[in-house]
Amino acid sequence: MAAYIEMPKLSDTMTEGTLVKWRKKVGDKVSAGDVVAEIETDKATMEMEAFDEGILSEIFVQEGAKATIGGRLALLLEPGEKAPAADAAPAPKAGGEAKGAAPAAASTSSAPAPVSTVSANGGRVKASPLARKVAAAKGVDLGRLTGSGPGGRIVVKDVESAPAGGAARPGAASVSAVPAIPPMPAGPNDQTIPLSGMRRTIAERLLASKTQIPHFYLGIEVDAAPLMSFRASANAAAEASGQGKLTVNDFVLKAAVVAATKVPAVNASFAGDSIIQYADVGLSVAVAVDDGLVTPVVRAAQKKSLREISEAVKDLATRARNKKLKPDEYGGGTITISNLGSYGIDNFYAIVNPPQSLILAIGAVVKKPVVNAKGEIVVGQRLAIGLSADHRVVDGAVGATYLAEFRQLIENPALMLL
Repeated sequence: MAAYIEMPKLSDTMTEGTLVKWRKKVGDKVSAGDVVAEIETDKATMEMEAFDEGILSEIFVQEGAKATIGGRLALLLEPGEKAPAADAAPAPKAGGEAKGAAPAAASTSSAPAPVSTVSANGGRVKASPLARKVAAAKGVDLGRLTGSGPGGRIVVKDVESAPAGGAARPGAASVSAVPAIPPMPAGPNDQTIPLSGMRRTIAERLLASKTQIPHFYLGIEVDAAPLMSFRASANAAAEASGQGKLTVNDFVLKAAVVAATKVPAVNASFAGDSIIQYADVGLSVAVAVDDGLVTPVVRAAQKKSLREISEAVKDLATRARNKKLKPDEYGGGTITISNLGSYGIDNFYAIVNPPQSLILAIGAVVKKPVVNAKGEIVVGQRLAIGLSADHRVVDGAVGATYLAEFRQLIENPALMLL
Protein backbone atom coordinates (compact mmCIF):
# COMPACT_ATOMS: atom_id res chain seq x y z
CA MET A 1 0.00 0.00 0.00
CA ALA A 2 1.36 3.45 -0.94
CA ALA A 3 2.88 5.44 1.92
CA TYR A 4 4.39 8.90 1.96
CA ILE A 5 7.55 9.92 3.77
CA GLU A 6 6.70 13.29 5.33
CA MET A 7 8.73 16.05 6.97
CA PRO A 8 8.68 15.21 10.70
CA LYS A 9 8.58 17.68 13.59
CA LEU A 10 12.05 17.17 15.05
CA SER A 11 12.13 20.04 17.55
CA ASP A 12 9.61 22.02 19.56
CA THR A 13 10.25 25.20 17.56
CA MET A 14 10.59 23.66 14.09
CA THR A 15 8.19 24.79 11.35
CA GLU A 16 10.17 23.61 8.33
CA GLY A 17 13.23 21.55 7.59
CA THR A 18 15.92 21.34 4.93
CA LEU A 19 16.59 18.00 3.31
CA VAL A 20 20.36 17.84 3.56
CA LYS A 21 21.00 14.38 2.14
CA TRP A 22 19.07 11.34 0.94
CA ARG A 23 20.47 8.09 2.36
CA LYS A 24 18.28 6.05 0.00
CA LYS A 25 17.81 6.41 -3.74
CA VAL A 26 14.87 5.70 -6.03
CA GLY A 27 14.47 1.95 -6.40
CA ASP A 28 15.94 1.09 -2.99
CA LYS A 29 14.03 -1.10 -0.57
CA VAL A 30 13.12 0.70 2.66
CA SER A 31 12.29 -1.03 5.94
CA ALA A 32 10.75 0.56 9.02
CA GLY A 33 13.57 2.02 11.11
CA ASP A 34 15.93 2.56 8.16
CA VAL A 35 17.63 5.96 8.03
CA VAL A 36 16.35 7.45 4.79
CA ALA A 37 17.55 11.05 4.96
CA GLU A 38 19.32 13.75 6.95
CA ILE A 39 17.14 16.70 7.94
CA GLU A 40 18.40 20.08 9.11
CA THR A 41 16.09 21.63 11.68
CA ASP A 42 16.40 24.94 13.48
CA LYS A 43 18.61 23.24 16.07
CA ALA A 44 20.68 20.54 14.41
CA THR A 45 21.01 18.12 11.53
CA MET A 46 19.35 14.83 12.40
CA GLU A 47 18.83 11.45 10.83
CA MET A 48 15.25 10.66 9.77
CA GLU A 49 14.00 7.09 10.06
CA ALA A 50 11.25 5.51 7.99
CA PHE A 51 8.04 4.48 9.72
CA ASP A 52 6.80 2.39 6.79
CA GLU A 53 8.33 -0.05 4.37
CA GLY A 54 8.33 -0.44 0.62
CA ILE A 55 10.27 0.56 -2.49
CA LEU A 56 11.35 4.21 -2.73
CA SER A 57 9.39 5.06 -5.87
CA GLU A 58 9.66 8.85 -6.11
CA ILE A 59 11.58 11.65 -4.40
CA PHE A 60 9.65 14.91 -4.30
CA VAL A 61 12.10 17.12 -2.41
CA GLN A 62 15.69 17.20 -3.59
CA GLU A 63 18.79 17.67 -1.45
CA GLY A 64 19.09 21.29 -0.33
CA ALA A 65 15.36 22.03 -0.64
CA LYS A 66 13.02 22.90 2.22
CA ALA A 67 9.63 21.53 3.22
CA THR A 68 7.17 22.45 5.94
CA ILE A 69 6.21 20.01 8.67
CA GLY A 70 3.96 17.34 7.23
CA GLY A 71 5.06 18.08 3.67
CA ARG A 72 5.57 15.02 1.47
CA LEU A 73 9.19 14.19 0.80
CA ALA A 74 8.98 10.87 -1.04
CA LEU A 75 6.69 7.98 -1.95
CA LEU A 76 6.97 4.33 -0.91
CA LEU A 77 5.20 1.65 -2.93
CA GLU A 78 4.82 -2.11 -2.71
CA PRO A 79 6.56 -4.08 -5.48
CA GLY A 80 4.46 -3.74 -8.64
CA GLU A 81 2.20 -1.08 -7.13
CA LYS A 82 1.47 2.11 -9.08
CA ALA A 83 1.53 5.64 -7.65
CA PRO A 84 -1.88 7.05 -6.64
CA ALA A 85 -3.13 9.12 -9.58
CA ALA A 86 -5.10 11.56 -7.44
CA ASP A 87 -2.14 12.78 -5.40
CA ALA A 88 0.13 15.47 -6.80
CA ALA A 89 3.64 15.56 -5.42
CA PRO A 90 4.56 18.72 -3.49
CA ALA A 91 7.19 21.01 -4.93
CA PRO A 92 9.98 22.38 -2.72
CA LYS A 93 9.25 25.61 -0.94
CA ALA A 94 9.91 28.63 -3.14
CA GLY A 95 13.56 29.65 -3.02
CA GLY A 96 14.47 26.58 -0.98
CA GLU A 97 16.11 24.49 -3.69
CA ALA A 98 19.85 24.09 -3.42
CA LYS A 99 22.03 25.60 -6.07
CA GLY A 100 22.81 22.98 -8.67
CA ALA A 101 20.27 20.49 -7.30
CA ALA A 102 18.04 18.65 -9.71
CA PRO A 103 14.47 19.93 -9.74
CA ALA A 104 12.00 18.05 -7.56
CA ALA A 105 9.75 15.48 -9.22
CA ALA A 106 6.72 17.72 -8.91
CA SER A 107 8.36 20.77 -10.42
CA THR A 108 7.48 19.59 -13.93
CA SER A 109 3.80 19.83 -13.11
CA SER A 110 1.86 23.00 -13.82
CA ALA A 111 -0.46 22.30 -10.88
CA PRO A 112 -0.03 24.66 -7.91
CA ALA A 113 2.01 23.27 -5.03
CA PRO A 114 -0.14 21.88 -2.21
CA VAL A 115 -0.05 23.88 1.01
CA SER A 116 0.81 22.67 4.47
CA THR A 117 -1.93 20.99 6.48
CA VAL A 118 0.06 21.18 9.69
CA SER A 119 0.29 24.30 11.86
CA ALA A 120 3.43 25.57 13.59
CA ASN A 121 2.40 23.83 16.83
CA GLY A 122 1.89 20.51 15.07
CA GLY A 123 -1.93 20.66 14.91
CA ARG A 124 -4.15 20.53 11.82
CA VAL A 125 -4.67 23.75 9.88
CA LYS A 126 -8.27 24.95 9.72
CA ALA A 127 -8.89 26.79 6.44
CA SER A 128 -11.73 27.28 3.99
CA PRO A 129 -11.51 25.46 0.62
CA LEU A 130 -11.19 28.79 -1.19
CA ALA A 131 -8.42 29.90 1.17
CA ARG A 132 -6.53 26.70 0.41
CA LYS A 133 -6.90 27.24 -3.32
CA VAL A 134 -5.67 30.85 -3.14
CA ALA A 135 -2.81 29.82 -0.83
CA ALA A 136 -1.67 27.16 -3.31
CA ALA A 137 -1.72 29.68 -6.14
CA LYS A 138 0.24 32.29 -4.14
CA GLY A 139 2.66 29.83 -2.55
CA VAL A 140 1.52 30.80 0.95
CA ASP A 141 2.16 28.33 3.76
CA LEU A 142 -1.10 28.03 5.71
CA GLY A 143 0.79 26.46 8.60
CA ARG A 144 2.29 29.88 9.38
CA LEU A 145 -0.91 31.93 9.28
CA THR A 146 -3.25 32.93 12.06
CA GLY A 147 -6.89 32.70 10.97
CA SER A 148 -9.37 35.51 11.55
CA GLY A 149 -12.46 33.38 10.84
CA PRO A 150 -14.67 31.53 13.35
CA GLY A 151 -12.64 29.34 15.67
CA GLY A 152 -9.38 30.60 14.15
CA ARG A 153 -10.29 29.32 10.69
CA ILE A 154 -8.13 30.76 7.90
CA VAL A 155 -10.20 32.62 5.30
CA VAL A 156 -9.33 34.18 1.94
CA LYS A 157 -8.50 37.64 3.32
CA ASP A 158 -5.89 36.08 5.65
CA VAL A 159 -4.16 34.49 2.66
CA GLU A 160 -4.40 37.55 0.44
CA SER A 161 -2.78 39.76 3.08
CA ALA A 162 0.08 37.31 3.75
CA PRO A 163 3.47 37.46 2.02
CA ALA A 164 4.53 34.53 -0.12
CA GLY A 165 5.52 31.68 2.13
CA GLY A 166 3.34 32.93 4.99
CA ALA A 167 3.89 35.02 8.07
CA ALA A 168 6.49 34.29 10.70
CA ARG A 169 5.45 32.47 13.85
CA PRO A 170 3.89 34.79 16.41
CA GLY A 171 6.41 35.88 18.98
CA ALA A 172 9.38 34.46 17.12
CA ALA A 173 12.56 36.48 17.09
CA SER A 174 13.82 37.43 13.68
CA VAL A 175 17.09 38.33 12.09
CA SER A 176 16.74 41.61 10.27
CA ALA A 177 17.10 41.29 6.51
CA VAL A 178 18.67 44.77 6.46
CA PRO A 179 21.35 45.07 9.17
CA ALA A 180 21.62 48.38 10.99
CA ILE A 181 25.24 48.54 9.79
CA PRO A 182 25.49 46.94 6.33
CA PRO A 183 28.45 44.66 5.66
CA MET A 184 31.25 45.42 3.28
CA PRO A 185 30.11 44.72 -0.29
CA ALA A 186 31.13 41.26 -1.48
CA GLY A 187 33.96 41.22 -3.98
CA PRO A 188 34.33 38.89 -6.98
CA ASN A 189 36.45 36.45 -4.94
CA ASP A 190 34.32 36.60 -1.78
CA GLN A 191 31.87 33.90 -0.80
CA THR A 192 28.31 34.52 0.36
CA ILE A 193 27.14 31.69 2.62
CA PRO A 194 23.37 31.40 3.17
CA LEU A 195 22.29 30.93 6.78
CA SER A 196 21.48 27.34 7.65
CA GLY A 197 18.50 26.61 9.86
CA MET A 198 20.79 26.05 12.84
CA ARG A 199 22.84 29.20 12.24
CA ARG A 200 19.69 31.28 11.82
CA THR A 201 18.30 29.95 15.10
CA ILE A 202 21.59 30.67 16.87
CA ALA A 203 21.47 34.23 15.54
CA GLU A 204 17.86 34.71 16.61
CA ARG A 205 18.26 33.24 20.09
CA LEU A 206 21.47 35.06 20.92
CA LEU A 207 20.13 38.36 19.60
CA ALA A 208 17.04 37.87 21.77
CA SER A 209 19.22 36.91 24.74
CA LYS A 210 21.49 39.95 24.54
CA THR A 211 18.67 42.42 23.86
CA GLN A 212 15.99 41.02 26.18
CA ILE A 213 17.95 39.55 29.09
CA PRO A 214 19.79 41.93 31.46
CA HIS A 215 23.15 40.18 31.68
CA PHE A 216 25.70 40.66 34.42
CA TYR A 217 29.09 39.01 34.75
CA LEU A 218 31.27 37.65 37.57
CA GLY A 219 34.71 36.13 37.23
CA ILE A 220 37.01 34.16 39.50
CA GLU A 221 40.34 32.38 39.20
CA VAL A 222 40.60 29.13 41.14
CA ASP A 223 43.57 27.05 42.23
CA ALA A 224 43.47 24.06 39.90
CA ALA A 225 46.52 22.27 41.36
CA PRO A 226 44.49 20.10 43.81
CA LEU A 227 42.14 19.12 40.99
CA MET A 228 44.97 18.19 38.63
CA SER A 229 46.63 16.07 41.33
CA PHE A 230 43.35 14.38 42.30
CA ARG A 231 42.54 13.71 38.63
CA ALA A 232 45.95 12.09 38.04
CA SER A 233 45.39 9.73 40.98
CA ALA A 234 41.81 8.95 39.90
CA ASN A 235 42.89 8.20 36.33
CA ALA A 236 45.70 5.93 37.49
CA ALA A 237 43.16 3.92 39.48
CA ALA A 238 40.68 3.98 36.59
CA GLU A 239 43.28 2.74 34.14
CA ALA A 240 44.20 -0.12 36.48
CA SER A 241 40.54 -1.18 36.64
CA GLY A 242 39.99 -0.84 32.88
CA GLN A 243 37.88 2.32 33.04
CA GLY A 244 38.23 5.38 30.84
CA LYS A 245 40.04 8.49 31.95
CA LEU A 246 38.28 11.49 33.47
CA THR A 247 38.83 14.90 31.90
CA VAL A 248 39.16 18.25 33.66
CA ASN A 249 35.80 19.14 32.15
CA ASP A 250 34.18 16.13 33.84
CA PHE A 251 35.15 17.54 37.24
CA VAL A 252 34.01 21.03 36.20
CA LEU A 253 30.61 19.68 35.18
CA LYS A 254 30.18 17.76 38.43
CA ALA A 255 31.21 20.83 40.46
CA ALA A 256 28.71 23.01 38.56
CA VAL A 257 25.90 20.56 39.35
CA VAL A 258 26.76 20.12 43.03
CA ALA A 259 27.10 23.89 43.48
CA ALA A 260 23.65 24.35 41.92
CA THR A 261 22.13 22.00 44.49
CA LYS A 262 23.71 24.10 47.24
CA VAL A 263 22.55 27.39 45.69
CA PRO A 264 19.24 26.41 44.06
CA ALA A 265 18.35 30.02 43.25
CA VAL A 266 20.58 29.82 40.16
CA ASN A 267 18.74 26.74 38.85
CA ALA A 268 15.78 28.80 37.72
CA SER A 269 14.08 30.67 34.86
CA PHE A 270 12.22 33.96 34.54
CA ALA A 271 8.51 33.41 33.80
CA GLY A 272 7.11 36.92 33.42
CA ASP A 273 5.29 37.37 36.71
CA SER A 274 7.17 34.59 38.54
CA ILE A 275 10.43 32.69 38.79
CA ILE A 276 10.45 28.93 38.26
CA GLN A 277 13.01 27.17 40.46
CA TYR A 278 13.65 23.65 39.24
CA ALA A 279 14.00 20.57 41.43
CA ASP A 280 16.31 18.81 38.96
CA VAL A 281 19.49 20.20 37.42
CA GLY A 282 19.34 19.87 33.64
CA LEU A 283 23.00 20.17 32.65
CA SER A 284 23.35 21.67 29.15
CA VAL A 285 26.80 21.12 27.66
CA ALA A 286 27.89 23.24 24.71
CA VAL A 287 29.18 21.03 21.87
CA ALA A 288 30.72 22.45 18.70
CA VAL A 289 29.45 20.82 15.48
CA ASP A 290 30.13 21.56 11.83
CA ASP A 291 27.47 24.24 11.45
CA GLY A 292 27.43 25.85 14.88
CA LEU A 293 26.79 24.92 18.48
CA VAL A 294 24.34 22.55 20.14
CA THR A 295 23.61 22.07 23.84
CA PRO A 296 22.46 18.53 24.60
CA VAL A 297 21.23 17.96 28.15
CA VAL A 298 22.15 15.56 30.94
CA ARG A 299 18.82 15.30 32.77
CA ALA A 300 18.59 15.14 36.58
CA ALA A 301 22.37 15.52 36.69
CA GLN A 302 22.33 15.94 40.49
CA LYS A 303 21.42 12.23 40.74
CA LYS A 304 24.43 11.13 38.69
CA SER A 305 27.94 10.35 39.84
CA LEU A 306 31.05 11.94 38.41
CA ARG A 307 31.62 8.88 36.23
CA GLU A 308 27.98 8.80 35.06
CA ILE A 309 28.11 12.47 34.06
CA SER A 310 31.38 11.88 32.23
CA GLU A 311 29.97 8.95 30.25
CA ALA A 312 26.69 10.73 29.50
CA VAL A 313 28.45 13.83 28.14
CA LYS A 314 30.86 11.81 26.00
CA ASP A 315 27.92 9.89 24.54
CA LEU A 316 25.89 13.05 23.85
CA ALA A 317 28.86 14.85 22.29
CA THR A 318 29.70 11.92 20.02
CA ARG A 319 26.12 11.53 18.84
CA ALA A 320 25.77 15.29 18.36
CA ARG A 321 28.74 15.32 16.00
CA ASN A 322 27.42 12.22 14.21
CA LYS A 323 23.91 13.75 13.89
CA LYS A 324 22.32 10.99 15.94
CA LEU A 325 20.84 12.98 18.83
CA LYS A 326 17.13 12.63 19.49
CA PRO A 327 14.98 15.79 19.60
CA ASP A 328 14.15 15.41 23.30
CA GLU A 329 17.85 15.37 24.19
CA TYR A 330 18.08 19.11 23.50
CA GLY A 331 15.35 20.15 25.94
CA GLY A 332 15.10 20.45 29.71
CA GLY A 333 18.37 22.26 30.39
CA THR A 334 18.55 24.62 33.38
CA ILE A 335 22.28 25.54 33.46
CA THR A 336 24.80 25.59 30.59
CA ILE A 337 28.55 24.97 30.68
CA SER A 338 30.72 26.20 27.80
CA ASN A 339 34.36 25.10 27.91
CA LEU A 340 36.88 26.58 25.46
CA GLY A 341 39.93 25.51 27.41
CA SER A 342 40.82 22.85 24.85
CA TYR A 343 40.93 25.63 22.23
CA GLY A 344 43.60 27.49 24.20
CA ILE A 345 41.27 30.19 25.56
CA ASP A 346 42.33 31.39 29.02
CA ASN A 347 39.09 33.16 29.97
CA PHE A 348 35.86 34.48 28.45
CA TYR A 349 32.21 35.25 29.19
CA ALA A 350 29.36 33.52 27.39
CA ILE A 351 25.84 34.66 26.48
CA VAL A 352 22.98 33.28 28.60
CA ASN A 353 21.20 30.39 26.89
CA PRO A 354 17.48 31.29 27.20
CA PRO A 355 15.26 30.42 28.98
CA GLN A 356 18.03 29.53 31.44
CA SER A 357 19.39 32.16 33.81
CA LEU A 358 23.05 31.14 34.18
CA ILE A 359 25.94 29.97 32.04
CA LEU A 360 29.51 29.19 33.08
CA ALA A 361 32.44 29.87 30.75
CA ILE A 362 35.46 27.65 31.43
CA GLY A 363 38.96 28.47 30.26
CA ALA A 364 42.17 26.45 30.15
CA VAL A 365 44.23 25.38 33.15
CA VAL A 366 47.22 27.75 32.94
CA LYS A 367 50.57 27.61 34.71
CA LYS A 368 51.53 31.03 36.08
CA PRO A 369 53.39 32.64 38.98
CA VAL A 370 51.26 32.91 42.13
CA VAL A 371 51.85 33.94 45.71
CA ASN A 372 51.45 31.07 48.19
CA ALA A 373 50.37 31.19 51.84
CA LYS A 374 53.94 31.93 52.90
CA GLY A 375 54.18 34.96 50.64
CA GLU A 376 56.46 33.18 48.20
CA ILE A 377 56.15 33.40 44.42
CA VAL A 378 55.75 29.89 43.06
CA VAL A 379 54.46 28.20 39.91
CA GLY A 380 50.74 27.64 40.23
CA GLN A 381 47.99 26.13 38.10
CA ARG A 382 45.00 28.42 37.71
CA LEU A 383 41.59 28.04 36.10
CA ALA A 384 39.51 31.08 35.09
CA ILE A 385 35.73 30.84 35.42
CA GLY A 386 33.32 33.37 33.92
CA LEU A 387 29.70 33.51 35.09
CA SER A 388 27.00 35.22 33.04
CA ALA A 389 23.54 35.50 34.57
CA ASP A 390 20.06 36.90 34.04
CA HIS A 391 19.76 39.67 36.64
CA ARG A 392 15.97 39.25 36.73
CA VAL A 393 16.54 35.86 38.36
CA VAL A 394 20.03 35.84 39.86
CA ASP A 395 21.33 38.72 41.99
CA GLY A 396 25.03 39.50 42.30
CA ALA A 397 25.25 38.07 45.81
CA VAL A 398 23.57 34.84 44.69
CA GLY A 399 25.96 34.52 41.76
CA ALA A 400 28.92 35.17 44.08
CA THR A 401 27.69 32.53 46.53
CA TYR A 402 27.36 30.03 43.72
CA LEU A 403 30.92 30.72 42.53
CA ALA A 404 32.20 30.36 46.11
CA GLU A 405 30.64 26.88 46.28
CA PHE A 406 32.08 26.06 42.87
CA ARG A 407 35.57 27.19 43.99
CA GLN A 408 35.33 25.08 47.14
CA LEU A 409 34.63 21.97 45.07
CA ILE A 410 37.36 22.57 42.48
CA GLU A 411 39.97 23.27 45.15
CA ASN A 412 38.78 20.30 47.25
CA PRO A 413 37.73 17.80 44.55
CA ALA A 414 37.17 14.92 46.99
CA LEU A 415 34.04 16.81 48.16
CA MET A 416 32.42 16.03 44.79
CA LEU A 417 32.38 12.35 45.71
CA LEU A 418 30.55 12.78 49.04
